[in-house]
Amino acid sequence: MLRKHMRDVLRIEQNEYVQPWSPTLFTSELAQRSTRRYTVATIGPVVAGYAGLMLVEDEGHVNTLTVDHSWQRRGIATMLLLDLAKSALGAGSRHLTLEVREHNEPAKALYMKFGFAPVGIRRNYYAETGEDGIVMWARDCDSTEYAERLAKIEAGLGPDL
Repeated sequence: MLRKHMRDVLRIEQNEYVQPWSPTLFTSELAQRSTRRYTVATIGPVVAGYAGLMLVEDEGHVNTLTVDHSWQRRGIATMLLLDLAKSALGAGSRHLTLEVREHNEPAKALYMKFGFAPVGIRRNYYAETGEDGIVMWARDCDSTEYAERLAKIEAGLGPDL
């Protein structure tokens, strides 16, 4: 993700969330190059989605993954999460974690495909809607088995992605 993508990222953020991240927050995140990884998915000149990762010791924390509603259900979230997982592993992460809205069934299904499993609940984590956050972890992502999982996911992506 570059500053030139910010306008489109902020538009998607505004459309998809009740309480969107501010431009200042995104700028702050992008400035932390040693511990953050942000990427965008583009279709031609259009930003269709974006994702972000925070690196802490041997863990990669997925802190955002959003696809514009007009581009959902086309494999873009899968591609973005695959990119984050590879980036985390390349940076030395052994485990991945995230929080997901308790009622976001499509997102939970995607995360489970990547080996994430629910391990806890953060009550009222999404305060703007009152939803709980389900804490999910994928452990031992530096294993051969996990590399095979990622390769299988990547092989299943359509030729357009």
